Amino acid sequence: MHLHDLKSPEGARRPQKRVGRGTGSGHGKTSGRGQKGQHARGQGFRVGFEGGQMPLAQRLPKLGGFKNPFKKSYAVVNLTRLNRFQDGSTVDLEVFYESGLAPKGQEVKVLGAGHLGRKLNVEAHAFSAASQAAIEAKGGSVKVLGEPKKAKKVKAKTAP
Repeated sequence: MHLHDLKSPEGARRPQKRVGRGTGSGHGKTSGRGQKGQHARGQGFRVGFEGGQMPLAQRLPKLGGFKNPFKKSYAVVNLTRLNRFQDGSTVDLEVFYESGLAPKGQEVKVLGAGHLGRKLNVEAHAFSAASQAAIEAKGGSVKVLGEPKKAKKVKAKTAP
């Protein structure tokens, strides 16, 4: 069988409707468009027209919101997860990454959820006040990594 042997089944292909060719054609006078009205005139509807109801393109919000380019995102570690380390050990970024508590390369923040049962020296990019208090209460130490925040300079107003 070849492509030129293929034929469509009987009744699958109908002849094109030839409108506006006189009354004898069966599609004369108004050419199947009925009497008057919007469908009988002009080019029909514009793209997106929904019969007078507010179109979808106008119902949706115009702008997509706001993405803060300065947002800090941290890998969050709760206090209870620090109990797996030995008493008196130092928990720094490498230890967080190797133990699977934080994905490699992401900044780490320690939060105060749970209970800490060991004395640890913890180094991370940020600490909540509760976590810092809990670590220091057990005799451990806290070291904040990264650059210290710079204070904004305020210009003094001069009288005119």
